[in-house]
Amino acid sequence: MFDCIVVGAGPAGSTTAYQLAKRGRSVLLLEKHTLPRYKPCTGAVAPSIASWLDFDITPAIDQKLRRISYTWQLDDPIEAELETDEPMWIVRRDIFDQYLVEQATRLGVTVKDGTSALSIKFQDQTWTVNTEHGSFVAHYLIAADGADGPMAKWLGFKSEKVRQGYVLEIDLSEPVASPTMSFEFGLVKQGCLWNFPKSQRQSLGAVRFLGGNLKHPEQSLATYAQALGGDAEAGTLYSHGLKLWSGNRPLHTQQALLVGEAAALVDPMTAEGIRPAIFSGIQAATAIDNALNGDDQALANYSQTIHSIWGNDIQWSQRIASVFFRMQKIGYRVGIKRPTATKRLGQLLAGEIRYADLANRVIKRISGSFLPG
Repeated sequence: MFDCIVVGAGPAGSTTAYQLAKRGRSVLLLEKHTLPRYKPCTGAVAPSIASWLDFDITPAIDQKLRRISYTWQLDDPIEAELETDEPMWIVRRDIFDQYLVEQATRLGVTVKDGTSALSIKFQDQTWTVNTEHGSFVAHYLIAADGADGPMAKWLGFKSEKVRQGYVLEIDLSEPVASPTMSFEFGLVKQGCLWNFPKSQRQSLGAVRFLGGNLKHPEQSLATYAQALGGDAEAGTLYSHGLKLWSGNRPLHTQQALLVGEAAALVDPMTAEGIRPAIFSGIQAATAIDNALNGDDQALANYSQTIHSIWGNDIQWSQRIASVFFRMQKIGYRVGIKRPTATKRLGQLLAGEIRYADLANRVIKRISGSFLPG
């Protein structure tokens, strides 16, 4: 019998497990893939997560980048640099996620990889998780199995739209010279492409933020790769689910919580998911620990904390996205091309400002471009 079973060993799951173990709780961390496992992800991480962690995360960082370039249909380029104290972190998810798992095991978390959850059952105030390698029982359950996992459905939560994202990984024979993060607007309708280069890899991503999923992603990514000097034919194309935040909703049920992408905690403007995943894992561990100490409102308080600290601000990101990605050309001209755009992006990722501080000005600027004068 465990205090908690966590299903999914991504950043949200491993963070939850680590934080619970730090509080002296017994935790089982289940992962369907064999670890370390590859995760389709371009790998940008806001350095502000360092302030939430009590261990050194730098061994898991592949690159630190300041330079950013933007283009509109591969033209009208803009070059800029982040002005934050710390550059953007770029990680390889197989290395980054495994590093987080290792921190959890160091504190005594039991990890069973290559172990898919087949079903769950709540009985006698405990959860049983049935797997291909036996059944496991705990007082509490954490669903951290991402956008494509079944746990949220099994727990009775309303289905969220799963949007398809795409990643093209191109391994390089030599390290990237003068690596630059890049964003391309205009090639993908109501979406964008981006590249966060790693030490010897190009990691190109593509997604539509509005409307249906991107059609023929391989063509858009190949065109972008060629523009960046890469060879798409030498790369591997992956697809993965994305659950973009679409509004506050309960993230708790009977002795169970949703975290990370299983909870649809992905920024609807930037597709950033690692930072909110880690944040939710920390909050979930606090809630489970309080519940084990007898607080019968602890799980409900978890939902409220995520709503008040993250969701109530990210709603402004959604509003910006709904305007920007419908009027991309105008958004590029009056938003991205502004000298302050990259500064504000860095401040957002560093946690120095919130979307609510920017939303009204950004939306008025884009929408107002339709008016005479």
